[in-house]
Amino acid sequence: MTSVSTEPRDTDGPTPATPPTGGSAAQRERRRRILDATIALAAEGGFDAVQMRAVAEHAEVALGTLYRYFPSKIHLLVSALAREFTKDVERSAVRATPGDTAHERIMYVLNRRTRALQKQPKLTEALVRAFMFADQSVTGEIHEVGTSLTTVIARAMHGTPTLGEVTEEEAAIIRIISDVWLSALISWVTGRMDAEDVEKSIDVAVRLLLR
Repeated sequence: MTSVSTEPRDTDGPTPATPPTGGSAAQRERRRRILDATIALAAEGGFDAVQMRAVAEHAEVALGTLYRYFPSKIHLLVSALAREFTKDVERSAVRATPGDTAHERIMYVLNRRTRALQKQPKLTEALVRAFMFADQSVTGEIHEVGTSLTTVIARAMHGTPTLGEVTEEEAAIIRIISDVWLSALISWVTGRMDAEDVEKSIDVAVRLLLR
C-alpha cells in the first residue's frame, strides 16, 4: 500500500539505528515503560518537559539503555505518536467503521483521533512539534505513522476491517486527506484554527476528494 506523503527533510550526518520494537518480553516491557513515561511527561509539560534523563528516571531504566532504544527526544515522541496510531489500526481491524458512506466513515475515524488529541493539548503540541522537527534519522518512525494513518483511512473508505487492494487513485486520495488532516492539526496546535475550523476544513477536503 502506498504510504502518506510524510517524508522527513534531508539532513547531513549518520543515521542512528532504528530502535528495537521486537525482542524479548523484557525488552518490549522496557520499551512500553519508556513510551508511557514520554507520554506522561509530554501530557504534563509539553515538548520541553520531555528530557532524556527525566524519561529514564520515570521509566526506571538507565540513561544509556534509553539511548540504545531511542537516540533522541524526537525519536521518543514520534514513536509515541506511532503507538497512538497503532491503536487506531488495531481498532479498525476488528470492527467496521460506523457510517453509510465513505465520507461518513473517514470523518468518523479522523474526528475521533482529532478529538482525542485535542483533549490533551500539551501532549499533542509535543507530538506534532516532534513530527515537524523530524529529520532523516527518524524515517522509520515517520513511515510507521504514515502507514498506520493510510491503513485506517483505507479501511474506512472501503467500509470493511479486511483491506483489499487499494487503487492508485485511492492511494492518491488518501495521501491528500492525510496531508490536509496533519496540516489542520498543526494549525490548531499553533493557534491558527480552533477545533470547529479543523473539523470543517477536513470535511470540505474529504467531500471534494470523494466526489
